[in-house]
Amino acid sequence: MSEHDEGRRAFIVGAVGAGAVASTALVQTAYAKTQNAKVQSPKAAEAPASNRAAEGFDGHGAFFNDEHGATVAAFAERLMPVAPGKPGARDANVLNYIDLALTGAYADQQDFYRRGLAQLDSYCRKTYNQPFVKLSPAQQDEVIGALEQGKASEFVFPSAQAFFNTLRTHTMEGMFADPIYGGNKDFAGWKLVGFPGTQLYYTQADLASKLPFTRAPITGLQAQAKANTKGA
Repeated sequence: MSEHDEGRRAFIVGAVGAGAVASTALVQTAYAKTQNAKVQSPKAAEAPASNRAAEGFDGHGAFFNDEHGATVAAFAERLMPVAPGKPGARDANVLNYIDLALTGAYADQQDFYRRGLAQLDSYCRKTYNQPFVKLSPAQQDEVIGALEQGKASEFVFPSAQAFFNTLRTHTMEGMFADPIYGGNKDFAGWKLVGFPGTQLYYTQADLASKLPFTRAPITGLQAQAKANTKGA
């Protein structure tokens, strides 16, 4: 992995760090507020949210088509690239998180994503004669850098910087939010930053200890849905 990749990972992990709890609470609150006003595609409505989260993204999403899904997955992976012994965005199922969010809490951002992805494709084809997913990692990084700095042409709404910032924020949420929302698969993000997740109780020894808390996160609804599916 290049120094550039390591620097990006360090930035995202550092931005979360001890704030993993706050990140989880923020996403949970957003979903709670829109629980009764979700806009779902026909496929998204076929199964409970916990089951859809457990299934993961299988090519056709609740919102994304195959092309857009592949682009978002590649973009998120460059923001949070895999490293030896460290999960990347694909490992944490970040794409599935964003896909489900856009049929629920973030349904008002569907047009934002459609336009942003179309503009991203236009910029990449104009600059490299290839869509984003066909570019080399180095070229993808150059594109992402141009968006971050607001130097990418073809962007009107959303602006290049707004699109970059939103995708980065949603990638962080997909890495570190509670797995019930479709990302953070197998607690990949929480393990990365040493966050133990929700606990039902803390012993007196836990409260008195000055050492890092190491008990595993409690089994979430995502894991329960998997177990129920296998046992059916």
